[in-house]
Amino acid sequence: MSRLALTTVICFAASISTPAAATLPAPVKAMIDAAIASGNEQDVLAIVKIAKATNPDDLAEIDTLMADYNVKQAKKAEAAILKKQEAGLFENWEGQGELGGFRSTGNTNNMGITGSVKLVKDAVKWRMNFKARADYERNKGITTRDQLNATIEPNYKFDKRLYAYGLAQFERDRLQGFSARYTLSGGLGYELVKTGDIRLAIKAGPAIRITDFAEGDTKSSLAALVGVDFDWKISDHLKFSQDAGGTYASDAQGFTSAVAVFDSDNTTFTATSALDAKLIGSLSTRLSYTIEHETNPKVGRAKTDTLSRASLVYDF
Repeated sequence: MSRLALTTVICFAASISTPAAATLPAPVKAMIDAAIASGNEQDVLAIVKIAKATNPDDLAEIDTLMADYNVKQAKKAEAAILKKQEAGLFENWEGQGELGGFRSTGNTNNMGITGSVKLVKDAVKWRMNFKARADYERNKGITTRDQLNATIEPNYKFDKRLYAYGLAQFERDRLQGFSARYTLSGGLGYELVKTGDIRLAIKAGPAIRITDFAEGDTKSSLAALVGVDFDWKISDHLKFSQDAGGTYASDAQGFTSAVAVFDSDNTTFTATSALDAKLIGSLSTRLSYTIEHETNPKVGRAKTDTLSRASLVYDF
């Protein structure tokens, strides 16, 4: 046998005995690519974990895909921070507009209309929140509910979880006995849980309240404000939220949609649960239920009111 023929045989035998490099199956790679395209980090990690467990010979290729994904995520995060830093006062605002109807029970048993607006500007170190809500109903030519609430709340972020807040709030509810009430508060907030799907935050601090009663007199009081905010993204199309809070004051009266007031004469509590379902694009439908309770209301008033709302919500 010639040398050339012998060399050819040896090379052929070596090629048979040496295994080819593993290649990630196309369906598995397509599954990982789809998870990455969805933008949901938890889905990506879950799919990659399964892919590694079922394809142990392809770990290097899977790790390469994840490395590329992590680099792109880091660049995206840097771009988002830069955009926040360069944004002007009227840029990077997000919000919601809500319009619908409600049914009340307790002091009134009627149907009414409800509307609200919510705006948020999230910067690197600062966050600005603004929200306003109005509920209105009439029965037999008589106004039975006329509530207005507006709140502005700036936050300063110490880190990813701890922040300081300031709060200025205006309320009007003549049927509860006051034509205007102003609340100023400041304190600390902390996000106990902060993931892609769940957020649980609490805040607390001292407060000052000035109330203009319908009879014409004015009253000021010192208080302590406590708030809780819970949001749960059940799926891409369904979200649950629970808002409640508390304010302790020695002589405070009345309440708003997310404030409870505790004192020796009267305790007031409010809690709102809401379920949002995506309809199409930026449009959602919202079902919410609010409980408003006073342990010692004014003479002639029921202790508990409820508001069942059904509305359309537009994100912008």
